[in-house]
Amino acid sequence: MSGAHANLKQQSVKKVFFQYFFPSLLGMMLMSINILIDGIFVGNGVGAEGLAGVNLAMPVFSLIFSIALWIGIGGGTIYSIYTGGEQLTKARSVFSLAIVSALLLLLSVGVFGYVNVEAIAKLLGANTDTLTHTVEYLKIMFLLGWLIALQQLLSIFVRNDGSPTLSMVALGATAIINIGLNYYMIFVLELGVLGAALATALASFAGLLVLLLHFFKKHSNLRSPSFQWSWKMLGSIFSIGFPSFLAEAGTLVFVAGYNLAVVGLLGTEGVAAFSVVNYLHGFMFLSFFGIESALQPLISFYHGAKEKVRIKESVRIGEKASFTLGGILLLIGLFAAPLLVSLFGLESDEVRKLAVQGIRLFFIGYIFLGFNFVYMTYFQSIGEIRPSIIIILLRSFVFILVLLWLLPKFFGIAGVWLALPIAEMLVALLLFFITRKHVLKHR
Repeated sequence: MSGAHANLKQQSVKKVFFQYFFPSLLGMMLMSINILIDGIFVGNGVGAEGLAGVNLAMPVFSLIFSIALWIGIGGGTIYSIYTGGEQLTKARSVFSLAIVSALLLLLSVGVFGYVNVEAIAKLLGANTDTLTHTVEYLKIMFLLGWLIALQQLLSIFVRNDGSPTLSMVALGATAIINIGLNYYMIFVLELGVLGAALATALASFAGLLVLLLHFFKKHSNLRSPSFQWSWKMLGSIFSIGFPSFLAEAGTLVFVAGYNLAVVGLLGTEGVAAFSVVNYLHGFMFLSFFGIESALQPLISFYHGAKEKVRIKESVRIGEKASFTLGGILLLIGLFAAPLLVSLFGLESDEVRKLAVQGIRLFFIGYIFLGFNFVYMTYFQSIGEIRPSIIIILLRSFVFILVLLWLLPKFFGIAGVWLALPIAEMLVALLLFFITRKHVLKHR
C-alpha cells in the first residue's frame, strides 16, 4: 500500500479530508474556468448571438463530461474499495477496463453526433440567429470531446491513487493554456466560436499530458498495467457510476429546460441573459464537485477497509464544507452580480439587467446544492446506488421540470430563476428529515 493510502488510515479524517479537498476544490474551479473563459471571450469577441449559440451547445458538452464522470467515478469508487481491501491487481484492472470502455463509448457518440450535427443543433433550440455558432461548437465537441472526457477520467483515477495535487496541477495547466488559446484563436485568428471550442479541446490535451506524469511516480499503483476483461466488473463500473452520469445528464436537462423556458418568455435576449447565468453556474457548480472529489476516495477507501466511524466523520465534515461554500457563493452572487455580468461585454442594457436579476435569485440554490451532493456521494461511494439515483432524479429531473413549467405562470422570469433554488431546497429538506437521520444513526 502506498504512503498516501496508509495516511488515510493513520491520520485524522479532518486532516485527510482537507488534504484532498483543497486540491480538488481548486482543481475543479480551475477546470470550470475553461467554461467561464469561453463565455467571456465569446461574449467580447463574437457577441450575444455567439454566446447564445455556445450556450445552446452546452448540453453536448455536459453529455461528454457525464460519460467521463459515469465511468470515472464508477471505476474510481471500485478502485479505492479494492485498494482499501489491499487487492491492488484487481484495482489496476478496473482502471484499464474504465479507459477502454470510455474511449469506445466516446467514439460512438462522436461519430453519431458529427454525422447529425445540424439536426442536433436545431433540436437543442438553435434558430436562424444562433444555428451557425451552435453547429461550429458542436463539431469540435464531437470530434475532440474525447480529449476533455479522458482528461477528467484520468484525473479521477490519479486522485484515487493518492495524488490529488497532481490532478489540481493538471487542471490548472489546462485553464492557463485555455486562456491563451482562447485569446489567440478568437482575437488573433478570428475563428469565433470555432476557436473557443478548439481552445477548450487542445487545452484538455495539455492537461492530459500533465496527468501522465503520475505513471512515472515510484509509488503509483497505476504504473503497473493489469487488464482482465470482466463483464461483471464492467457492469459494476457502469452501475456505481450511473448516479454521476445521471447528475451530469441532469445538467443537460437543466440547460435545455431553462433555454426553452427563457426563450418562450423573452426570446434571444432571454437566452443571452441565461447564457451569462449558466456560464457562472458552470463555474460555481463544479466547485461543489471539489467536495465530492474529496469525499469519494475517502469514503470508498474507508468502506473497503471497514472503517465505519471514519465514514461518519467524513460525511459530517462534508456537510460543513458544503454549507460554508454555498454561503460564500450566495454572497458573491448578491453583491458582485453587476461586476460578474460586466465581464461578458454585453451591449444590451436589458440583457445585463436580466442577467443580474438571474444571478441574485439563482445563486440562492447554492445553500442547498452542496448538502444534496454530500449524500449523493456518500451512497454512491459505498455502492448503494438506489438512494443516490433517487436524490438525482428528484433534484435534476422531477422538481426542476415541474417548477420550470409552473413558476413562470405566476412569477414570470423570476419564476424561471427560482426554479433551481426551490428544487434544491425541497430535496435538501427531504434528506434532512428522512435520509440524514437514518444514515447517521445506523452507519
